[in-house]
Amino acid sequence: MASIGAIAMGASLALSACGGAKPGGGADGSASAWAVTGGTHEQIWRTSFDKWNEAHADAQINVEWFANDAYKEKVRTAIGSDNAPTLIFGWGGATLKDYVSSGKVVDITDATQQTVAKVIPSIAEGGKVDGKVYGVPNVGTQPVVLYYNKQLFDQAGVAVPTTYDELLAAVDTFKAQGTTPIALAGASKWTNMMWLEYLLDRNGGSEVFNRIAEGQAGAWSDPAVETTLTQVQDLVRAGAFGDAFGSVVADNNADVALVHTGKAAMLLQGSWAYGTFLTDSPDFVKAGNLGFAAFPTVAGGVGDPSAVVGNQSNFWSVSASASPDAQTAAKDYLADLFTDEYVKSIVDGGDIPPTIDAQKFIKGTEQEEFVGFGYDLVLDSSNFQLSWDQELDSATSQVLLDNIQQLFALSMTPQQFIDSMNATIK
Repeated sequence: MASIGAIAMGASLALSACGGAKPGGGADGSASAWAVTGGTHEQIWRTSFDKWNEAHADAQINVEWFANDAYKEKVRTAIGSDNAPTLIFGWGGATLKDYVSSGKVVDITDATQQTVAKVIPSIAEGGKVDGKVYGVPNVGTQPVVLYYNKQLFDQAGVAVPTTYDELLAAVDTFKAQGTTPIALAGASKWTNMMWLEYLLDRNGGSEVFNRIAEGQAGAWSDPAVETTLTQVQDLVRAGAFGDAFGSVVADNNADVALVHTGKAAMLLQGSWAYGTFLTDSPDFVKAGNLGFAAFPTVAGGVGDPSAVVGNQSNFWSVSASASPDAQTAAKDYLADLFTDEYVKSIVDGGDIPPTIDAQKFIKGTEQEEFVGFGYDLVLDSSNFQLSWDQELDSATSQVLLDNIQQLFALSMTPQQFIDSMNATIK
């Protein structure tokens, strides 16, 4: 999922923050980093790197910025050719495991003990492979939540749905009133995936996808999968996402805009979208018009309703192809990343801190309502499922995303989807 750590603000070309540094860093002890643009996440990272560079003239970190989808393509090529930046931005999961097995990133366990000790253990695990640290969280934790426009709900006389049946009823009501029930950036593919992730967990529990991720033969044939795929297509046929969702793009925040401009009532997106609401429509948020809720339960489902999906966090890893001096600069930067000031900047940006005992930074702040909601959601969750496209290997993920797009376009049946995905399990 792009999920992205921070949704891009539409820039399709890299934006250099500190000049055109060579990937891997220079011979003078400088390091390089590639990061993803968008929302308050970008502001947090820019401030952090700027302060580091002000204090470390001999160990500069030169940053280049990319839109989410452009970054994923570029970094894949760069790592494959040993031209990666010193600090590699990622989401953990299968991609990180692949980097480790192919020797593309270095073990940073010893260098980051102080930082990792401050992180909620379930989130820190997202940066570990075989018990060793290869990735350090670099921003807040990112559960997927249901956002909604309170004004539209009040005008329609609709209660916030807590069950799937209530969600369907709300869809019918909003559609009848000429409002798009649910904003969806369908052109981005991974945004559609969130609906499958939550519905499958609610229908069948976390064990269903665990078997898929483990590569068990025929794992996609679980009855809960077919139920989930059918439910998604029922939503599409009911007009839940409107008629033009296939052309809406997440990288330019078009899905978020549909909600704060009053054109759509709901949006299922990662917690990073809250920061986008703050930057793109601060008055809408300050007026108390943005609501948020946990994903609805599903009647007859066996999944734990406290379970969440999303990204444990985004992570910085250190490239094995970087020079020794560049690696040292990067490790030193990560050695005590989660200072009180850094955690406060995460909270002030409307992000959910990934650190232990963060309530003291949340209470009394302007963003307490959302950040406190999200923090409790993560702490109370029975399971935090990583976004499927990050949990699975890249080849399987690409097939998955293509199939999801076809599923939402109603050009692929649930059984065809199941057969295609089972074929990816070797």
